[in-house]
Amino acid sequence: MRRGSLLLLSALFILFVCNFSSAYASGFGRSIMSSKPSVVCTTTVLSSVVVDLAGDLVSVDVISSPAVCPAHYDVRPSDVEAFRGADLILAHGFEPWVDELKKASGSEAPIVRIRGAWNSPKALRQIYIKVSAALSDNLGINVSDRLSRALRGIDSLESWLKSVSEENHFVGKPVVCMLFQKGFVSSLGFKIVAVYGPPEKVSAKQYETVIKNGTEHHAILVIDNVQSGTDLGRKIASEIGAVEVALTNFPQTAPNLNNMTQVMRWNVQRIIDALENAELMAEVSSLKGQIETWRTAAIATLIAAALEVIIIAALLMRVRRQ
Repeated sequence: MRRGSLLLLSALFILFVCNFSSAYASGFGRSIMSSKPSVVCTTTVLSSVVVDLAGDLVSVDVISSPAVCPAHYDVRPSDVEAFRGADLILAHGFEPWVDELKKASGSEAPIVRIRGAWNSPKALRQIYIKVSAALSDNLGINVSDRLSRALRGIDSLESWLKSVSEENHFVGKPVVCMLFQKGFVSSLGFKIVAVYGPPEKVSAKQYETVIKNGTEHHAILVIDNVQSGTDLGRKIASEIGAVEVALTNFPQTAPNLNNMTQVMRWNVQRIIDALENAELMAEVSSLKGQIETWRTAAIATLIAAALEVIIIAALLMRVRRQ
């Protein structure tokens, strides 16, 4: 009897292990091992918002690297697995690989597209509100209190940006700007005199227009986008005599950049540093101009003195002959 009970327990244990393995293989292993739903985000912008709102309530996976433009991201086998285990997928809507990953993974998780810009306080508020709604509608997670706290943080950031803009006289200063930084740069009060798109889409005619406008309006900065590459911005800056500065559009591209509010503060400091370099460059250029003026004046004085000596000598010779 005892032996029969042991055999029965052994059989039940084996059955449990087999069922557990089968569940894990079909994508349910995560839910058995953890009670937290899985939220897969296409970018660190979205993942940072999820962490701010529900970091302890969900597990978060990010697909694309913050160092590259998501539109150009090359998917990996691990991304298929991430989609397969997802309970919710958040995307911006411009990533061409999202539907392919969902199909390849067989995932039944809903895809919520959080559309719109995110690199200005006004735009960022909407991103937080939309992500909050997605968590509530699809996972039943209420983050209203945390959303309110996050929105207050964005309000504080907006006030700080306005103060910094006034202190550093951003308003009206002419700049050339990469398209993906236009919203942020405009919100700071800069006068954008020319805009250029992703380098691979800029034609020769568009490039000439950017150079023409940047030169005519005496642009002092060329504000670039890290994720789009910076070679074109540097070339433009060199041609128009401006300072190039590259800003980031995604968190986790530098230490302590955990969300977009921190990114915006970091970007502003980069702009302030670039303006200081531009002012220094202008001072150096002015000094060079003064030196050249003095040099020209000195040469002219020497020439005049030499001519005077020659004239005096000629007059003396004429007097002696008489």
